[in-house]
Amino acid sequence: MKKNNHLSPPLPWTTPFIILSILTVHSIKITSAACHVDDEKGLLAFKSGITQDPSGMLSSWKSGTDCCNWAGINCRENNRVTTISLYGQVDKPDSYLTGTISSSLVKVQNLDGIYFVNLRNISGPFPDLLFGLPKLLYVYIENSKLSGSLPVNIGKLKQLGALSLEGNRFTGSIPSTISELTQLTQLVLGKNEFSGHFPAGIKQIRNLSYLSLEQNKLMGTIPDIFKSFTDLRILRLSHNEFSGKIPESILSLAPKLAYLELGHNRLSGQIPSYLGKFKALDTLDLSWNSFTGVVPKTFSNLTKIFNLDLSHNSLNDPFPQMNVKGIESLDLSYNNFHLKEIPKWVTSSPIIYSLKLAKCGIKMNLDTWKPAETYFYDYIDLSENEITGSPVDLLNRTDFLVEFKAAGNKLKFDLGKLRIVKTLKELDISRNLVYGKVPAAINGFNKLNVSYNHLCGQLPKNKFPVSSFVGNDCLCGPPLSPCKL
Repeated sequence: MKKNNHLSPPLPWTTPFIILSILTVHSIKITSAACHVDDEKGLLAFKSGITQDPSGMLSSWKSGTDCCNWAGINCRENNRVTTISLYGQVDKPDSYLTGTISSSLVKVQNLDGIYFVNLRNISGPFPDLLFGLPKLLYVYIENSKLSGSLPVNIGKLKQLGALSLEGNRFTGSIPSTISELTQLTQLVLGKNEFSGHFPAGIKQIRNLSYLSLEQNKLMGTIPDIFKSFTDLRILRLSHNEFSGKIPESILSLAPKLAYLELGHNRLSGQIPSYLGKFKALDTLDLSWNSFTGVVPKTFSNLTKIFNLDLSHNSLNDPFPQMNVKGIESLDLSYNNFHLKEIPKWVTSSPIIYSLKLAKCGIKMNLDTWKPAETYFYDYIDLSENEITGSPVDLLNRTDFLVEFKAAGNKLKFDLGKLRIVKTLKELDISRNLVYGKVPAAINGFNKLNVSYNHLCGQLPKNKFPVSSFVGNDCLCGPPLSPCKL
């Protein structure tokens, strides 16, 4: 139920899920004979281009053995290799490959799927060998170090059904010929360094269900092209330099769109009221833009929304009453809201894990707040409000808390009574009325700020700067002045 991180990728539509589905269909092996000699040569040439394989990902790739039985290889009819699937494990530092993609991989002529995911250190330009694979349908080369520009003739890969180059280092503009890839259902070019404008020709790729251009350096307005798409479910354009208003044709996506992510751009104007018609919407991110006016009342129709981020805009009261059964993550921080209290539809959520309401005009006693669920909380940010009382009861009922921020309030409690869970990595309770001693458990934190409170006593051995402790009543010991004997 709980998601791994803020505005995390959608479970039914993540690349690993789609890849797994594709591989299930393509995983029938016929092993009565050895694989084709050209397939073996092409694969061994790929291996020869790999200079480091510390986890032994390719250790089973040995000349003279049946390559249909090698790790990551699938064969189908006539024992021809049809898919290569190599995955680095992100939680294992040595799970990577260093090297380049050998052009001799083109010998594997029956390839319909290439899945090089999280290999981290594969370098070189866009692999031109892809143009020589007539049966190729699915290309996922994600989270590595490919660089340079995309070829202007990329439109020749007309048979592709999915193209993901996410998480590489590609630069330059996205070629206009990308519009010729009309069979694509997924086009994922996020997390690169593409510049220039949004390629309006993408409107020709009418079958798209997933479009991601996020975390690039794209600029200009978002073109008004979305009436072309009848099946789009995921639209990710966040972390660019797009300006202007949200294009009206996005309304045509209302029946099916589940993820609309436009955060961290330069968009302006009012939030369109028609967004309330997006009944399938799971995630809406409009954060870090320049939106003004009020949040439309039609937002009360977003009954299925789980992740809502409107933070860092210039939005005004009143905030509409939401009719959600459960919100997972909410961020309304740093607008012009005066909520007075944490909304009831938040308090009643049984699945919430991230609540960020910094500078939202909240004036309440935290002792009186009784949320339906505290167990799953990972992130809480209530900074810069006028909250009184103590967070001890609330925080002592969390088991996975990673970050708690409540700077600039009027909280009054004994810090020593706070149960500090092992997962807690960031604590900022500066500029409050906190008293007592600083516990030794702070050494497990990555960030700490308890400055300008009423704390006293000798500090435990720690790694934090003076600014983390300054402005208290009688704290002493490094990095502050020595304690008096």
